[in-house]
Amino acid sequence: METIGHWINGRRVPGTSGRFADVWNPHTGEVQAQVALASAAEVDAAVAAAAAAQPKWGATNPQKRGRVMMEMVRLLNRDMEKLAEVLSREHGKTLPDARGDIQRGLEVIEFCIGAPQMLKGEFTDSAGPGIDMYSMRQPLGVAAGITPFNFPAMIPLWKMGPALSCGNAFILKPSERDPTVPLMLAELFQEAGLPDGVLQVVNGDKEAVDAILDHPGIAAVGFVGSTPIAHYIYSRGCAAGKRVQCFGGAKNHMIIMPDADLDQAADALVGAGYGAAGERCMAISVAVPVGDRTADALIERLIPRIEKLKVGPYTAGADVDYGPVVTPAAKANILRLVESGIREGAKLVVDGRNFSLQGYEKGFFVGPHLFDHVKPTMEIYRTEIFGPVLSTVRAQSYEEALALAMDHEYGNGTAIFTRDGDTARDFANRVNVGMVGINVPIPVPLAYHTFGGWKKSGFGDLNQHGPDAFRFYTRTKTVTARWPSGIKEGAAFNFKAMD
Repeated sequence: METIGHWINGRRVPGTSGRFADVWNPHTGEVQAQVALASAAEVDAAVAAAAAAQPKWGATNPQKRGRVMMEMVRLLNRDMEKLAEVLSREHGKTLPDARGDIQRGLEVIEFCIGAPQMLKGEFTDSAGPGIDMYSMRQPLGVAAGITPFNFPAMIPLWKMGPALSCGNAFILKPSERDPTVPLMLAELFQEAGLPDGVLQVVNGDKEAVDAILDHPGIAAVGFVGSTPIAHYIYSRGCAAGKRVQCFGGAKNHMIIMPDADLDQAADALVGAGYGAAGERCMAISVAVPVGDRTADALIERLIPRIEKLKVGPYTAGADVDYGPVVTPAAKANILRLVESGIREGAKLVVDGRNFSLQGYEKGFFVGPHLFDHVKPTMEIYRTEIFGPVLSTVRAQSYEEALALAMDHEYGNGTAIFTRDGDTARDFANRVNVGMVGINVPIPVPLAYHTFGGWKKSGFGDLNQHGPDAFRFYTRTKTVTARWPSGIKEGAAFNFKAMD
């Protein structure tokens, strides 16, 4: 059985802690590899290598760093199919989904090619007699990222690209559930011209996470995952004096107004609710039709679409809509939540509990579920299910629907489907959610904007990718320079010396 180690100082190295975790094949239910879980000593070795390599990398001019990103884009395109196949085999995504995972990460690397533009400071000529004032953006030193299982290519690239472009060294702690693709990305960065030691990949569990959070040699930490862990990492990292950004869970609402194109809305809900088996933080998990007539018509359209969904292994190609969930524990939790919805009185309109796939009976496949008449007090409404389960909460007015999205503790993404521009504009302005779609079900911003949620979906002041990423991974230094035409004696004791 394959044993997966770490990437330290420009090469793959075996783990030395003696601790390992299973890496499942979610299609067959078998363990396909074991991944080493790093000790605090191994994290320390990675930080030491990063700290030694960073000064030279940080002193490399931004154009040259941008050229590494340019070459990385070429390599990602070259190896797209190889990466997608490994990602699908280890995570369970369909191949089109896996390609999308890589593509959205690649787009951030494309944005990072423009690092010289993003790193420009400001300049004021003649701020005072013979005095110029300017600012510069400088790297933090060593930064770290802790990334989730559901996007093993995209989110590591979202973290690594901006951090490296800014001149930092970077330590990635990817999910131990699907660790192979992040190691492949490290190899591609080296091939693209990144010097040894600038990028480290350390696999691990809580021991490695705590070592990262407590390490005095790490200046900044970024995280994506569940809200409880996001809060833990944010609190512990800030207490250690680090710059921290954390992105947590979600419960994304899609409001369907009576004037919406209901066929368009139904198609959008199926794609956004069941794509990637619902294992994405921007999945629509709550449909909010306004008015019973709208709700009845929407459910009527949803049922045949959902019943036609094809669930299967990635090897079936384009014939599959979504694949298995990532682990047996994930499957068990989804089915537990479905049972809680039934027990609390929601109407299970499409029942996927008994789904089984011939030849893959031990795989972690979950059939699609659709609930109607869900109430805000129910666990399936309050909890992020992270599976192919769509809940319908009926609202009797636009204000009631808006309040559902606004009152929920999560504020990652939301959407409204309507033909009315005034309603859409009001929704976009008032809703207290970080990313909003208008007739767009999954409003993930492109790489040159920023990605981030509000409320318990996000901790920290700056978002991922876009301009915010360059702000997060740099510090601003402001210089006041005086070049007098002649040396004059005498000291100034107040701020008016520049007047």
